Amino acid sequence: MSDHHGLYILMLSIHGRICGTPELGVDADTGGQVGYVLDEIQALARDPRVTRIDLLTRRFSDPGMNPIYGEPRELLASGARIIRLPAGPEHKYLQKERLWDYLDTFVDSALHFIRSEDCIPDIIHSHYADAGYVGVRLSRLLGIPLIHTGHSLGRDKRERLITTGRKVESIDRQFRFPRRIAAEESVLSEASVVLASTRQEVEEQYGLYENAVRAHFKILPPGVDLRRFSRPGRQRSSPLLPDLRRFLEAPRKPPILAIARPDERKNFQRLVEAYATDPVLREQANLVLVMGQRDRFGQLSYGAKRVIQRVLDTIDDYDLYGQIALPKHHEPEDIPEYYRYAAIYKGVFVNPALTEPFGLTLLEAAASGLPVVATRHGGPQDIIRNCRNGILVDPLNIGEMQDALRQMLFDRQRWQRASRAGLLGVRRVYSWDAHARRYLAEVERILRRQRKQLRRESAARQGVRRALPTADHLLISDIDNTLIGDPAGLARLMEWLREHPRVAFGVATGRNLKQTMEILAAHQIPRPDICITDVGTRIVYGNKLREDQDWAAHLHYRWWREGVLQALAGVPGLRLQEKLTQSAFKVSYYVDPKRPPTAKDLQQRLRGQQIAAHVVLSHNCFLDVLPIRASKGHAIRFLAFRWGLPLHAVLTAGDSGNDADMLGGEICGVVVGNHSPELHGLRDKHHIYFASAHHAWGILEGIQHYRFPGEEAHA
Repeated sequence: MSDHHGLYILMLSIHGRICGTPELGVDADTGGQVGYVLDEIQALARDPRVTRIDLLTRRFSDPGMNPIYGEPRELLASGARIIRLPAGPEHKYLQKERLWDYLDTFVDSALHFIRSEDCIPDIIHSHYADAGYVGVRLSRLLGIPLIHTGHSLGRDKRERLITTGRKVESIDRQFRFPRRIAAEESVLSEASVVLASTRQEVEEQYGLYENAVRAHFKILPPGVDLRRFSRPGRQRSSPLLPDLRRFLEAPRKPPILAIARPDERKNFQRLVEAYATDPVLREQANLVLVMGQRDRFGQLSYGAKRVIQRVLDTIDDYDLYGQIALPKHHEPEDIPEYYRYAAIYKGVFVNPALTEPFGLTLLEAAASGLPVVATRHGGPQDIIRNCRNGILVDPLNIGEMQDALRQMLFDRQRWQRASRAGLLGVRRVYSWDAHARRYLAEVERILRRQRKQLRRESAARQGVRRALPTADHLLISDIDNTLIGDPAGLARLMEWLREHPRVAFGVATGRNLKQTMEILAAHQIPRPDICITDVGTRIVYGNKLREDQDWAAHLHYRWWREGVLQALAGVPGLRLQEKLTQSAFKVSYYVDPKRPPTAKDLQQRLRGQQIAAHVVLSHNCFLDVLPIRASKGHAIRFLAFRWGLPLHAVLTAGDSGNDADMLGGEICGVVVGNHSPELHGLRDKHHIYFASAHHAWGILEGIQHYRFPGEEAHA
């Protein structure tokens, strides 16, 4: 890889519709996070210390949507680009809850992109749990420090939804909370720093996570674009008045303004009820709700339709016509005008969300000289403390919301004080340039601390002579019950390999190197080009069994073998295997099938002892504890990255649980017909083929299915 001068930051923000002129509010996934990420990139790109920023997101070409989302690249600013990568159905936009099944593919697409660019990032920065899942895996594979911003957190959101009366099974199924929370726990365990917007976010929201005690947090609030959001000045009228007259009988009354996407958690229903049941507010103020964008009601998602329908029902029930505005569309430049409109006519901005991780709209209101009433749950606590421009309320208490709105609207002196304080506070505490300076100071701290490690691990990716220079495809198989088990099938597979000399052959096994050589010799299998042994913790090449020392150095990261032995000593149902099965990067146990401990319980026990490792259970009777970066799948991706092989040029085959992570993603995965029940959960996963034939015959069936090798390697 080539060197570069200055910082190269790789951003990950996967869901939503992301482009240089974003359609904020067009759906539930294209909101504050998209604006935050784009503003952050623009601010960082202005700093001379940063020479390059790439934002990786998902590529799709959904008919009826802006064709820019199908473009592989888009320039944001000098040195800053949006890179769109394939993951999932190419011609279909997916909501974030439906992306989880395709994130492994996104990891592989990201690896291919990094390799093709011939330049290694200095830092990976993931946004939200789905990008955190991807970021953790890229960080493990490449040895690059990870920064993470949560934006909103699964445990906190799940608890809030439960308090509204929703059934646990229903919300877990809809929002994929188990997978999301597991990804968030993993990020907390492995990120070099977790950026939070407020102290409350760290203490109350991240405090719900087991791994929060291990995480390094940095309070770094976002900024507000002071070039877009500003006080009205000497304006006495708003350009929005002609449009608002379609809704409002008296559009110059003080407006109660709310801007958010139509989402249950934004709590629009209670805001409308608070306004509708207060005669003073109805008489002396208007209610203006900017609830995303829509062309036709029927085209909205189910959740958005339900929120808007409830609002419309309440308007009808209380006959609010002429007092409330619900515009269907707005241009990006209209949003600052809404704030200025409300400020001109001495209105108030309200954020009634059940919980608000930060509250960027509150900063936009403050920068426009508009006082606020906001939920007390989440980031608004810090904003109001710093800007002194509003009142915090319980979003479930309609009476409290009404009192706060009346105080802020009808006490002129209080309104003026809050307006001036907000203008001063947002400039003093919240700006994107200040955010960028503090962000880069944190990056430099991380890189100073890890520079020695980075130099050592970068040797695995720089200036290395290709180990197998003639190979353009790679077949890697597990041994027991996959490669062996049917002598006739094995003989035919070996014959196939001789017929395809440009396909390198490797094995990946839980056995140690000595055992691997013995069993291969016993079955008269020629020595492979590659042996990945000890459940992915060791890589050796060719007849001379030359060990890949860079892979060994890569695995040293946060590995503490003695700590594993101490933490699991005496656990019922575990018995340490014989010495010959152990290795420097693997601790192996027998599992008692009558009282087996679960992998999840063992993982939690290790985390409780501050040990970074992961647990692999095979055949319900063998258990291996490995370094956090080790696995068969990681070893294969490490090799493909080094050699420059696209992952669809790699075919893997296995039969048991310790083969699972080397199957799928962009790799052509084959599960042989005699597989163990542990792999049933992989059915219908992307790029995993379940063969009917057993043992090596199953591998050959998979080769035929994928047309491997060949121009049509994708299935």
